[in-house]
Amino acid sequence: MPRTLEDVLHYFLPEADDAPPKTPRRPRVAPAHHAIVAVPVGERDVVRAAFVWNLAVELSRAGAVATVLAPALREASSLWPDPGRGPLGSELVLTFADDVADLARAALDVAQARAAESPTGGGVVLVRVPPEWLAKAADAGPLLERVLLFSSPDPRDLKDAYALAKRLLWSAPTATLGVTIHGVRSIAEARRAFVRLAGATERHLFRSLVSYGLIVDDLHVYRSILNRYAIGLAHPQSPATRSLAEVAALLLRDVAAEETARA
Repeated sequence: MPRTLEDVLHYFLPEADDAPPKTPRRPRVAPAHHAIVAVPVGERDVVRAAFVWNLAVELSRAGAVATVLAPALREASSLWPDPGRGPLGSELVLTFADDVADLARAALDVAQARAAESPTGGGVVLVRVPPEWLAKAADAGPLLERVLLFSSPDPRDLKDAYALAKRLLWSAPTATLGVTIHGVRSIAEARRAFVRLAGATERHLFRSLVSYGLIVDDLHVYRSILNRYAIGLAHPQSPATRSLAEVAALLLRDVAAEETARA
């Protein structure tokens, strides 16, 4: 059965306010191939772009080769650090793709190039997809085989995430959709948000959502955006780092399991 938020909540947040958080499990064995994960991020969504970049850093820490691929759009220049290699070998690559079909081809090129560079190890290519490009998602091919959505518990964000899921499944009906709930302060808040979104998706779109955990509300997230640093390096024991590390672990485990099933 698809994993739900109930299966992973206890890795992030204590059951009681005075209980110490558990250190997330960080796998050291990466998948053997380079998986492509599409992440819809708006042109002004600096918070979720920061999650994508910091997730790449945590994937690298977990032993994978992590690359972020993003269109080199002028209006999105503030979303990312400088292109090239970053912390722990994570890398930002910009592409001049101007539609989803070009972006899909660029994603395949990057995945193949990284596989050639590291034939004995695998990794993940996180691809920033402008949400407006999803209107032509039928042209995206393998780019949308696995999609990661971010949503806060805010009802408007949940509604937007549902709309994205509906748009994606209309054009890519076999896509695997996962969601990470961010900006939460308690287990109950995260549970309510996930159940609401997953329930609507199952009732109306007849698909299950996979939980990729949560990212707790942490001032270090916003400070990292202002100061342009990786949270996991500057604040390795912060709640945000712990939760991002578990999101990375869940993603790697799913990619590895999918690879095993295909073998």
